[in-house]
Amino acid sequence: MVAAVGSLGALAAVLGFAVARPRGWPEALVAVPAALVVLATGLVSLPEARDQVLTMAPTLGFLAAILALADLADREGVFSWLGARLATACRGHPRTLLVLTFAAAGGTTAVLSLDATVVLLTPVVLATTRTLDLPPKPHVYACAHLANSASTLLPVSNLTNLLAFAASGLSFTGFAAIMALPWLVTVAIELAVFLWFFRRDLTGRTSARRDDRPAPVFALVVLGLTLAGFGAGPVIGLAPGWVAAIAAAVLAARALARRETTPRRLVVAANPLLTLFVLGLAIVVQAVSDHLLGGPLRALLPDTAGLPELLLTAFVAAALANLLNNLPATLLLLAVLGPHPDTGVLLAVLLGVNIGPNATYLGSLATLLWRRVLGRDAPGLGEFTRLGLVTVLVSLAAATVALWLALP
Repeated sequence: MVAAVGSLGALAAVLGFAVARPRGWPEALVAVPAALVVLATGLVSLPEARDQVLTMAPTLGFLAAILALADLADREGVFSWLGARLATACRGHPRTLLVLTFAAAGGTTAVLSLDATVVLLTPVVLATTRTLDLPPKPHVYACAHLANSASTLLPVSNLTNLLAFAASGLSFTGFAAIMALPWLVTVAIELAVFLWFFRRDLTGRTSARRDDRPAPVFALVVLGLTLAGFGAGPVIGLAPGWVAAIAAAVLAARALARRETTPRRLVVAANPLLTLFVLGLAIVVQAVSDHLLGGPLRALLPDTAGLPELLLTAFVAAALANLLNNLPATLLLLAVLGPHPDTGVLLAVLLGVNIGPNATYLGSLATLLWRRVLGRDAPGLGEFTRLGLVTVLVSLAAATVALWLALP
């Protein structure tokens, strides 16, 4: 009982601090000491912690590389150019702008991860709506929702996917092939709900704006080659982390030569403190799994991939994501499923922890970060929850059915 209370208290302290972030202090400030306390009190053994670190090291290396790559792409003008293209292509129609924003957010999330959508694309979309004198709410909401729900397509789209990818037994292209149908179904349902929910904000038309700024060709080519490298890399033994690191190095060398960045800015963009936070959180979650939730979840979760079992798994994962946040929920469920889970069950977990967080502000660290990025422009809790409940219930059920159909 003492171990259960202690591990749960450590997790509550880590998550509470990560949500509140007083004075903007980094999440690792509490996560690392909490992990050390868990180790010192024997709630997690040193061999268990060492195995966690070794298992997660390649994933966290990739995370650092993709964050640096997204920042460098932004410095090359990729996102400002994308905003200009949105403003020109929509021709003043708010519904068209929403459809284009869905496409931009879905593509950005899939290729550069949800963090790029939240931190880099959201301000651009907000500025675009102001330039066009259109209501910003539907379009900035789209960035938040698709940062979560559109992150199911590729292993590189979300840290949750990266954590589960090694255990899936799938290749990069095999993962994408199975998840493509659930991804398309989810995005289509989200778009249909948005068009209905925000129908009053999507009426009328403003004067069209044209922005003919040149495309950042070099950066776009590098990003295209990076995506191709993610798919082809395993054939030649090149892990996604190395592909992202090479792409980041190419853009970094160009930016340094042109004095558009500095070594210190590159380190900040890679966010090493986030890596420490994830490692600390993983050790704390291991304690919760060992002493509190592991047994009940093992009894509840299935080990076969029939449709009822997949639906149960997806909705359990979604509930945990909204109770604990999606990152610790993923770590906990991976610990429960073990090193060789059923592929379908594992992918259903990813649907739950990626789509499910749209139900509440607390479901995803990306959503909390999106709220900070918007500041005073962030929508209220009530509306966010109403929209989230409508989209999550329908899209998660439909995506899980699509997963069942797509499984070999």
